[in-house]
Amino acid sequence: MILEIADIRIQPGQNAAFEAAIAQGLGDVISKAKGFKGFKVNRSIESPERYVLQIFWETLEDHTVGFRGSPAFAAWRAVVGPFFAAPPMVEHFELVTQSA
Repeated sequence: MILEIADIRIQPGQNAAFEAAIAQGLGDVISKAKGFKGFKVNRSIESPERYVLQIFWETLEDHTVGFRGSPAFAAWRAVVGPFFAAPPMVEHFELVTQSA
């Protein structure tokens, strides 16, 4: 399994609208993508315009080729993109170890 982490900064004062939009985008768009396994969204306490989105994919290609190369990616960005203060920083991770 692959973990995608997106570090997102939004425009100030847009938290409630962004949180509704990201929930909609995750539920209506990303959750239907091939290889999608789940997600988590966290908001920073110290910097409330900063969010960390974690999406679990079956394979790296499910995200980088399948999802990003599909019309669904444009649909996702249309929902959440207007809130971005800057393009999100996105990286992919593989599990090394975990607790029980």
